[in-house]
Amino acid sequence: MFASVAHLARANLFHAPHLPLVHDGLAGPRSGPSGPDPPLAQPGRGHRALRPALPSGLGDAEGRGSPGTSAAPARAVGSFALRKGVEGPRPEPRGDLHGLAAVRTARRALQARDWLTRMREIPGSPECRCGAATSRAAGGGEIEQYSCDYGSGRFFILCGLGGIISCGRTHTALVPLDLVKCRMQVDPQKYRGIFNGFSVTLKEDGFRGLAKGWAPTFIGYSMQGLCKFGFYEVFKVLYSNMLGEENAYLWRTSLYLAASASAEFFADIALAPMETAKVQIQTQPGYANTLREVVPKMYKEEGLMAFYKGVAPLWMRQIPYTMMKFACFERTVEALYKFVVPKPRSECSKPEQLIVTFVAGSIAGVFCAIVSHPADSVVSVLNKEKGSSASQVLQRLGFKGVWKGLFARIIMIGTLTALQWFIYDSMKVYFRLPRPPPPEMPESLKKKLGLTQ
Repeated sequence: MFASVAHLARANLFHAPHLPLVHDGLAGPRSGPSGPDPPLAQPGRGHRALRPALPSGLGDAEGRGSPGTSAAPARAVGSFALRKGVEGPRPEPRGDLHGLAAVRTARRALQARDWLTRMREIPGSPECRCGAATSRAAGGGEIEQYSCDYGSGRFFILCGLGGIISCGRTHTALVPLDLVKCRMQVDPQKYRGIFNGFSVTLKEDGFRGLAKGWAPTFIGYSMQGLCKFGFYEVFKVLYSNMLGEENAYLWRTSLYLAASASAEFFADIALAPMETAKVQIQTQPGYANTLREVVPKMYKEEGLMAFYKGVAPLWMRQIPYTMMKFACFERTVEALYKFVVPKPRSECSKPEQLIVTFVAGSIAGVFCAIVSHPADSVVSVLNKEKGSSASQVLQRLGFKGVWKGLFARIIMIGTLTALQWFIYDSMKVYFRLPRPPPPEMPESLKKKLGLTQ
């Protein structure tokens, strides 16, 4: 019976009480996942015997209320009225047998809906199709429910949302440090260090001057975070499926590098216009102070290509940075759980797991800053100067010049990367997304290598 009305139960979006049936004097308790149902109503004769056993305090289908209850509005179920504490004439079904059939179908749909709801609360049952994945949590007794399946469309969308929040907010919070770093790169004679750079900026522009470029930073890095984290998860699943389970484990570092590089290629295209506008505001005093001023001015001077002239150097900076960011983070998390954390990840609480995430992000951020700093110096100078190429800027700066501002960048990127991973992982916890543990060697590979009996 339940199979015939399951579609009706799923379509029923309102909440209604469970209504077991009595038909032609035949009654019997039904056992379900939560135990037997309440006793059925006393049978009568003919179609008038079709009466549900209602919960306490709710009148029956014929309009007779339970003892000691007060009056309440009626609820329509099929062609009957459920009344609470109201005496009145017994309503007749519309169309006699047709009305009776409609009522019977509606009640069976409600009964099936209640049964399916109970079954969906039991993981592993064939009716558990609520769209949320489940897994065994720490200790083996608690069931952790996820809001979606790993690799589903909803999973990728929420990962992209987590990237927007983690990248946009963290980069905007560090705008003052980023401003001083950019000015040290383009004018090292005037801005000789971090503290000197802050001092000169405060004297010339005041405290408000430290926030220059916050709007393009927020917009640009929010778009970059959407593509970076969202596409990383997409490409990681795609490449893993292409390699197969065993090769995905053996070549996991190469997998992380390839997935992050592919994601960053698209992320930099989304970032380039706002990055160019940000550098113009921060490094050219008097040129423009806001995003609304700088965009039309740049477009008038150089056209649309003014916003994308730095995309190639941006790839030079961001792709190595992101490859190191993701690959180093993934392998550092794996090493921390293997050699540092005294218990397996499955036994760690959510706060403990997030602490490991923050530490791994900090370590990855230091390596990211070192790897990507020379290209970052080229991007900063290139966006300031008109008509120069990346090779010309690199040749003019020389080996020593491209490392100007490295200490400031290590502080900035180390903090930034740690916060981004912490926020991103926290968003996964908040949205109840699947968070796979560090990879383990598949059983089939263990057998091939003779590591199992």
